[in-house]
Amino acid sequence: MTDARITELRAEHCRGGAAVAVAEPRLSWEVGGGAADWRQSAAELCCDGRLVKLDGPDSVLVDWPFAPLAPGRRCEVQVRAADSEGVWTPWSRPLPVEAAFLGRGRWRAEPIALAAPDRPAQPVLLRRSFTVRGPLRRARLLWTALGVAEMEVNGSAADDTVLSPGWTDYRRRLVHETADVTDLLVPGENVVGARLAGGWYTEEYGFFGQVSRHYGEQPSLMAQLVLEYEDGTSEEVRTDGRWLARGDGPLVSSGIYAGEHHDARRELPGWSRPGATARGWSPAVPTGEEVPEPEPRSAPPVRRIETLPVREVATSPSGALLLDFGQNLVGRLRIRVRGPRGTTVTLRHAEVLEDGELALRPLRRAAATDVYVLSGEGEEEWEPRFTFHGFRYARVEGWPGEFDPADVSAVVVHTDMARTGWFDCSDPLLNRLHENVVWSMRGNFLAIPTDCPQRDERLGWTGDIQVFAPTACFLYDSSAFLASWLRELALAQERAGGVVPFVVPPVTSGLGDGAAAAWGDAATVVPWVLHERYGDTGVLRAQYPSMRDWANVLLAESGGTGLWEGTLQFGDWLDPSAPADRPGQARTDSDIVASAHLFRSLDIVARCAHLLDHTEDARRFADAAEHAREAFVRTYVSAAGRMVSDAQTAYAMALRFGLVTDGQLRRRLARRLAELVRRDGYRISTGFVGTPIVTDALTDHGYVETAGRLLTQTENPSWLYPVTMGATTVWERWDSLLEDGTLNPGEMTSFNHYALGAVADWMHRVVAGLAPDEPGYRRIRVAPRPLPGLEHASARHLTPYGPAGVRWRRRGEEVVVRASVPPNTEARVELPGREAFSVGSGEHEWVFHQPAPEPRSGPLQLDSSTAEVIDDPRAYATVIEAIAEHSPQMAREVGRNTVWGERRTLRQALMFLPPQVAVDVERALAALARG
Repeated sequence: MTDARITELRAEHCRGGAAVAVAEPRLSWEVGGGAADWRQSAAELCCDGRLVKLDGPDSVLVDWPFAPLAPGRRCEVQVRAADSEGVWTPWSRPLPVEAAFLGRGRWRAEPIALAAPDRPAQPVLLRRSFTVRGPLRRARLLWTALGVAEMEVNGSAADDTVLSPGWTDYRRRLVHETADVTDLLVPGENVVGARLAGGWYTEEYGFFGQVSRHYGEQPSLMAQLVLEYEDGTSEEVRTDGRWLARGDGPLVSSGIYAGEHHDARRELPGWSRPGATARGWSPAVPTGEEVPEPEPRSAPPVRRIETLPVREVATSPSGALLLDFGQNLVGRLRIRVRGPRGTTVTLRHAEVLEDGELALRPLRRAAATDVYVLSGEGEEEWEPRFTFHGFRYARVEGWPGEFDPADVSAVVVHTDMARTGWFDCSDPLLNRLHENVVWSMRGNFLAIPTDCPQRDERLGWTGDIQVFAPTACFLYDSSAFLASWLRELALAQERAGGVVPFVVPPVTSGLGDGAAAAWGDAATVVPWVLHERYGDTGVLRAQYPSMRDWANVLLAESGGTGLWEGTLQFGDWLDPSAPADRPGQARTDSDIVASAHLFRSLDIVARCAHLLDHTEDARRFADAAEHAREAFVRTYVSAAGRMVSDAQTAYAMALRFGLVTDGQLRRRLARRLAELVRRDGYRISTGFVGTPIVTDALTDHGYVETAGRLLTQTENPSWLYPVTMGATTVWERWDSLLEDGTLNPGEMTSFNHYALGAVADWMHRVVAGLAPDEPGYRRIRVAPRPLPGLEHASARHLTPYGPAGVRWRRRGEEVVVRASVPPNTEARVELPGREAFSVGSGEHEWVFHQPAPEPRSGPLQLDSSTAEVIDDPRAYATVIEAIAEHSPQMAREVGRNTVWGERRTLRQALMFLPPQVAVDVERALAALARG
């Protein structure tokens, strides 16, 4: 007997009962309990009584060992596992698995729409009566839309999804939903109905006033209800000309950017139930549009996840009623209201306030406004159906009677992924930063990975997810979500000759086309991250043509030189030194960014080709990567350890991407990077490209304190500056909100962008010390690097093998590290002052010595170097506070513009300020020295 047991069995990446999109879903299972160093030697799988034994340790994404599932088939799977002594666990609980798809060619539903719409993107109600002629064994409803739809059967919702079927490139790929509606049907007459709106399909996309409907003017629906009778017969109810439609329902208008207008006076009670009047309905028309055959959903759907109450009610200077939910979120409002018929309640949304009013400028042309017209029939409850907003604040106009904040709540909406990662430490500001990253991911993982959720954009910018993918895969199970989006990316590439569009799905033709470094590299980086974090070679196999095509585009761009130069690039986007209206004008030259990514993608594709046994490709791309590496070093790196662009991002790429391999040269580059970070006053000086890697580049080479100062900086620009300004999500710009509370003057300002939050992955891996050491966490890396000033830190992650965790806490001059290693894995442990070693599964504890840093030598004065001042946080704060007594703005400028170096004195830094400032600084430093 053993106390080891199967704690979870999954089909593909689905947790719980699995409606799978493939006929041969891969299986994964986790083992809990058991002795230390538990290892699987064999496993047995059972599917509806058929038994298969598998020898070996594999327990993650194991190939389906049974006959392929027929469309619609249901079965139950169980597993048990044996340890190295041959002792078996009990059988797992049965996992229901359903093949949630039709066979190829079985989709016979036609797209149907309103016959004579009177306005663009007109919402539609659709219905069809049919007869259930006998006892049913099962009924499945499958549907998709060119637009967004909610299905009803006899007046009840078919499922609980939101904004279905999501956003795909409708001309190339359609995804269908599947719902079991057996329990909603009755013998005799039944009705299936649909609420349909345009959603992403009819939205107008574009910039600088050049907007258009990229896909179509009107939404349409495809649905197929499969009835399976107890007598073995079956029939289908499909969308065709026998459906009825009307365009004068209560939903007057709906748009992703605009919001929703609902007139409850136009409600049609019972419209999706048997016996509803046919008056006002007319036949729907098949559109005749050629569409791709719908494929089953493989990613989780969008759902309502939670609700938040009103935190505070205020009146704006203009007299408007403002609601504060205390958290910048993505979703919509749910209201409960009573009032006279025809009363109009208007809800407008924004992320921040400016001068006490909603800050609407960052929304650009997105109205983000919902309107509800009351029916006057008692208490009414309403929530928009087919739109979403990014907001913390809402302005309410037209509310009848006395307002009660309990009558309004915020409904949080996003793709329903499982949470898998957590972080905590002794610094509340860092904890808030991490929570901000979580909320930004939640808000922007909505159908696709978007850049922002509030303005007239909300697009799948490839550069954003390329840098954020590692963080995403720790925080939530993003595997199926990102794999589905990568299919969109590959289809878009096919249309563009291998070039990856700036956004996926591609709707921004007005921006031009062409290859962009760091953005296009999503084609190679994101699949590689999924392999690293989930052990998924299947996604590499599926995406390999896309990865290879992007690598070939890069080779063409380099023209045999090994460099990528002279083309339009986004570069190190939103470097804080860039002008507000020129976010690509970074300190690091865009050619260096492009050439570094040229090497990075070629290197990834070479490794992927080797893993998949594409021998010739592996050799070709490895040779090309080495050629690019040598060209990069020869062109951009001096023997003295200086980059042509003497900027943080340039050094971080050279080190972190492995462009420089010579150990001595790497040490020189790392030293210079640390000098630059100090020279900039431990303020961040990187944009989208450098931000995820600058702290790694420092700690990889021993500059832990420098990285810690960079992370914990609170002055602008820094990760914690937004936190000190009340941010509850990650901002697009380091200074989206300026110190005086005004908005950044740039045309592009969002308060919910996850890209700069990619540092959270380093917090998990390095600050707490939990990382994958082999794909899928088959071997875990335990390597905490306690930052000065932190008393404790921890990270916990639900790996594919089970929960893993690392936590450390200071105890005097010792650090106590505890680690949880899941069964069937091992850990490589790297602790300061010790040789690396390995341990098996179980609970572990170690202690290492880490004395407190030596105090800074001697008192500081005006002739001390600025480096000495910035390296002593108390002295620096004293100087800044003394200057701020004269002028806060002057203090900010000194902090931001001083060169904090070993050969610059504090006196020199103050030489252009009024003489009394230097006198007061000197007096303050003397007082500090006296204690």
